[in-house]
Amino acid sequence: MVKKNHTLPFVFIKTLIIAITGGVIAYLIHIPIPWLLGSMTAVLIASSFGLKLYWPSAIRDIAIIIVGYSIGLSFTKEAIMFILSQLPAIFLSTIVVICFCVGLAFVISKITKLHFPSVLIGSIPGGLSQMLLLGEEIKNINLSIVTFLQVSRLILIIIFVPLFVFSPFVGTGTTGAADLIHSSTIRWGNLFPNILLFIPGVILSIFIARKIKLPTPFLVGPIFATAIIGLFGYIGPTLPSSLLDVSQLMIGAYIGLLIDLEQIEDKFKMLTIAIASGALLLFGSWGLSLLLSYVKDISFSTSTLSLAPGGMDQMGIIAAEIHADLSIVAGYQLFRLFFIFFVVPPLLRWFVHYLYQKKLW
Repeated sequence: MVKKNHTLPFVFIKTLIIAITGGVIAYLIHIPIPWLLGSMTAVLIASSFGLKLYWPSAIRDIAIIIVGYSIGLSFTKEAIMFILSQLPAIFLSTIVVICFCVGLAFVISKITKLHFPSVLIGSIPGGLSQMLLLGEEIKNINLSIVTFLQVSRLILIIIFVPLFVFSPFVGTGTTGAADLIHSSTIRWGNLFPNILLFIPGVILSIFIARKIKLPTPFLVGPIFATAIIGLFGYIGPTLPSSLLDVSQLMIGAYIGLLIDLEQIEDKFKMLTIAIASGALLLFGSWGLSLLLSYVKDISFSTSTLSLAPGGMDQMGIIAAEIHADLSIVAGYQLFRLFFIFFVVPPLLRWFVHYLYQKKLW
């Protein structure tokens, strides 16, 4: 990232051109979710070569609002009742994924001799900002390890999950949710006037979510607002596909700038650790997804995205693209997000203090 100065608009325009170029190339060579993967990869490569780039977090937030509204459209009464019936499975799968991450962090720290509490906090999925804040509160935590493991895992997941779910090994879903959320036949003029009912509700929901300190308020607020308004019989208008493409680019460019390789010591070692841990976590979640698909009789693509240890906004975008059941994916991801935000930090804080007290680390 660069400091704010009079050259910032030019740096932003340069970043935008790079992101669009990456998206266009990915689109032309038929990469899955090209505007997300292409922009992210292009910006990441450009910044790795020392180019000074800048992407405002406000633009990322706007994109997340769009995704949040889209996800909220899938929360019909029937979908909510089905999610409620899935709560035991959602809770159990969340516990299994987190326990797997704890075990993986322990093995990595033993093999690499890295600080176990730092690796542990860096290995918990789905809560980058929350884990960074937790790392700042606990003594002796190496924040560079936490940040690098969290961000590199997120990038690996965004790259490999789409490649996996778009592969012949995973069949695409058959739900019509994607047509409800975005459509290539919808024109921008079709949004009006119905969208005007949802804009104030979404803005108010974000304000409330921030006020009561909910995780990722720009995503969670619009989901709740759109779903609640929909439950009263006012279904939001379907978004044009081009709008979702733009939101992908806005999120992808931001993620591509999260890693600053210049600040990382022993780059080869850390990259090896990040790739290995990310791969093991992915294989573990895919194995659990296969079991969930069989037990709950849902498509493998839906279960894969439900349990993928990535961000709900990215998994929601992918779910819409492959016609997976977005409400189930969002239900699993949303539960884990709240669980990690409210339950995991105090447990981790206690566990790390216990390790220090007993001089186990």
